Amino acid sequence: MSQYIGEFHPDAHLNGFSGCKIIALICNNDFAICLAISILYIMSQKYKVYINNSHKIITDDWDLFCQDYICLEAAGGLVYNKDEKIIMIYRNGVWDLPKGKLEDDESLENCAIREVSEECGVKFLNIQEKITVTYHTYIIDKINYLKKTTWFSMYNSKDEKLIPQVEEGITKVVWVNQSDLPNKLRNSYENIKDVFSYV
Repeated sequence: MSQYIGEFHPDAHLNGFSGCKIIALICNNDFAICLAISILYIMSQKYKVYINNSHKIITDDWDLFCQDYICLEAAGGLVYNKDEKIIMIYRNGVWDLPKGKLEDDESLENCAIREVSEECGVKFLNIQEKITVTYHTYIIDKINYLKKTTWFSMYNSKDEKLIPQVEEGITKVVWVNQSDLPNKLRNSYENIKDVFSYV
């Protein structure tokens, strides 16, 4: 399409998902180029949502999909130490990563640090970078929830004793060697495997 920049070509098409096409009026006007790219971006928005531990790609009306759920925002951490080991928690018979719901007037970064600290007993945490965002659904007392979790990589700078937050159903907190990760991930959630795929 770059060969059309600077010329008027009403028949230049931008392909969207599901066979949709829009006509891009590409000319010297930067606004027309910007508009065409923005429309393409909007058309290409899609969300991967884990429902019953299987992913579903939502490409239609996201707001319509969300109407069936109480939507919650959360944050969590993929925590490394100096030995490149990673913290994992064992909750409800499954290996997981520490995460939790965002509180009022709390930033995602502060939420992630607070939740990791509460669930694992560690205090010396530094956020390195944002990794990704995941979506998953669950049901409690016949109410459908959709949780959006923003994940951050973190570094724990001290050799602290790990303490599971038992009241949250966490029975183990461990440092996992990179070589043992595949074994732990075999008994984990698909959205957690997704987080690891970005690092």
